Amino acid sequence: MAFLRDEANGEPAFRVPASVAALIALLVLAHVARMLLPPNVSERVLVQYGFIPLRYAYSAGINGVLEQTLPFVSYIFLHGDITHLVMNCLWLLAFGPIVAKRFGPAAFLLFFLVCGVAAAGSYLALNWRSPVPVIGASGSISGLMAAAIRLLRIPVRNWDAPPGLAPILSRPVVVFSLLWVVVNLVFGPTGLTIGGEISPLAWQAHLGGYFAGLLLVGPFDWLAGNGAPGERA
Repeated sequence: MAFLRDEANGEPAFRVPASVAALIALLVLAHVARMLLPPNVSERVLVQYGFIPLRYAYSAGINGVLEQTLPFVSYIFLHGDITHLVMNCLWLLAFGPIVAKRFGPAAFLLFFLVCGVAAAGSYLALNWRSPVPVIGASGSISGLMAAAIRLLRIPVRNWDAPPGLAPILSRPVVVFSLLWVVVNLVFGPTGLTIGGEISPLAWQAHLGGYFAGLLLVGPFDWLAGNGAPGERA
């Protein structure tokens, strides 16, 4: 099994950071806990802790700070069914380790939550007064995807991978970003894809989280102690 080990340090080539494993475990535990509740209570949890734009309309009559702010984060940890959960965990497993190894546990988890908040904010801005709850971690994971694309620094013809992050306007980042936008615009409104939020998919949240990750990976990389801000333009 030597091919599964990193020759430089003898460690496994694919090793999930503890912060990613803990986050996946938390998503699974949250879903299992909700599934164990009586159906009426489970539905009440979705309404109370899912992200519902109508909650922020004046007519909703909810003025408490906690009721206004908590759903921006709590919706991330709610999933509609096992398929929804598994798909998000697989995407988290694919992109999370790249970001977690670079940022460290604390900055990684904060980045995940900030991208989730940005995703909810984007959905709110474009779906004001919608009564449909948005749930799922795919907005946050879209942010991790964007960060991973810049962290991978994929070399292509006429462009050498820099020591810091790949520039936002580099060809690999632009091409992948355009592809992600097209996929969401084509399949998101129809709900034909598997995973994401309640069908039809909350594609606005996906794109909001993605572009938040694309822009914020530089400042977070600096906060994590990986060089000066100017190196990550």
